[in-house]
Amino acid sequence: MSKDSAKVGIVADEVKQQAGYFLRQLHQFAQPLADQLDELVDRRLVSTFISLLVCILRHRHSSMGLLLSELGGKLLGESRAPAGTKRISNLLRSKKWSHSLIEQHLLSQAQREARELESSGQVGLMLWDESVVEKPESIRSQGLCAVRSSKAKRLRRIKPGFYNPPGGRPIHVPGFEWMGLLLAGLKTYPAVAFFRWYTRRGDYAQDRLTLQTELLGQAIAAFGTGLWHVFDRGYAGSRWLGELLEHHASFVMRWPKRYHLLDAKGKRSAWRMATGKPTQVRRPVWDARRQQWRTGAALALAVHHPDYEGQPLWLVVSRLGRGREPWYLLTNLPCQEKEQLWSVVLAYARRWQIEACFRFSKSELAIQSPRLWFWENRLKLMMVVAMVYAFLMRMMEDGHCLARADLLRRWCHRTGKRCQLALTPLYRIRAALAALMNAFYIIIQSSG
Repeated sequence: MSKDSAKVGIVADEVKQQAGYFLRQLHQFAQPLADQLDELVDRRLVSTFISLLVCILRHRHSSMGLLLSELGGKLLGESRAPAGTKRISNLLRSKKWSHSLIEQHLLSQAQREARELESSGQVGLMLWDESVVEKPESIRSQGLCAVRSSKAKRLRRIKPGFYNPPGGRPIHVPGFEWMGLLLAGLKTYPAVAFFRWYTRRGDYAQDRLTLQTELLGQAIAAFGTGLWHVFDRGYAGSRWLGELLEHHASFVMRWPKRYHLLDAKGKRSAWRMATGKPTQVRRPVWDARRQQWRTGAALALAVHHPDYEGQPLWLVVSRLGRGREPWYLLTNLPCQEKEQLWSVVLAYARRWQIEACFRFSKSELAIQSPRLWFWENRLKLMMVVAMVYAFLMRMMEDGHCLARADLLRRWCHRTGKRCQLALTPLYRIRAALAALMNAFYIIIQSSG
């Protein structure tokens, strides 16, 4: 045997060993769900489900969508694309299982994370936010409603050096709504707790406040009242505040500065209450965008809401430095001590994790691209994508640190300063796993 062939054999063994580790992790992550599916559907559909997870990890990227014909070609090879497409179609249209099965599996994984946070003495955060799935090319698929296009809003944003930006009313396109809840700690990566896609038209129409109340009750039933629920300004309002108080939920909500509250001087807007008030705590904070340390300051004011005067609340004002708008955070958590006050600010700062989740799901996992006619089938495919995202977040845990570092070094090496400093580990892990698994299957096919 020549030296070159021996070296190729060693490299092939290393690829098999490394790919085998991550494939075992994927099978262990999906095994409880696969066991439940095995009791409901044919074993061949269970095998298709696991293969579909691997296929999305291997081939899904920004220029390839989640079309069944594309996935079918990658599942069994391009020469057998119709057969692969039929297998995936049989899995998704089977009436013997529903998307709620995957939802329960993800919820059980999030409950495990919550128990670990509790055992380590950390505060669990339930991050709430909403987005939309835009389908501008569709018009007759089930479940479509009018959604405000975030892509159009981004393209119309004023840019320095350019004039006459487009104006006018917001642009609406066909699509459906997306509500997400992630469980996270102050220093841990998030886990998917609930993903709900809903529409406001047709046979599957749902009311937004009703769905929010339902998810709040399910979250409290699954995790208890010890979690902090973190909301952006879109949730601020009397009706939703009343639901939180009625369910005895601990919350941190960003409050619009012009919304009114009650203090010792009467009913005033939030920014007027904080004007001229000295800060109570100052701490250095790391600005990930500018890659520098900044000095953050915060203060807390005892307030009441005009509609719920019997409920004591706190208005926490976080001042992030000159040129940046303060955060006005309304909470029912105690804020008398400096540590309590600062923990509220840090809890809201973690809410950006769910924004990153939406961005990653749309850009890297193409969750907006499925072209399925039936509503239930579409929900199944999107929950499969949610499974892939949850698995990638699992790979970010400390227990996989050495394997993750070796994976990035071998299969997604970056030498530029910008790439080394950019906080994009999840994007690199997905790209590295795709390259590793593609190399692994090439070796398997050539040796077979």
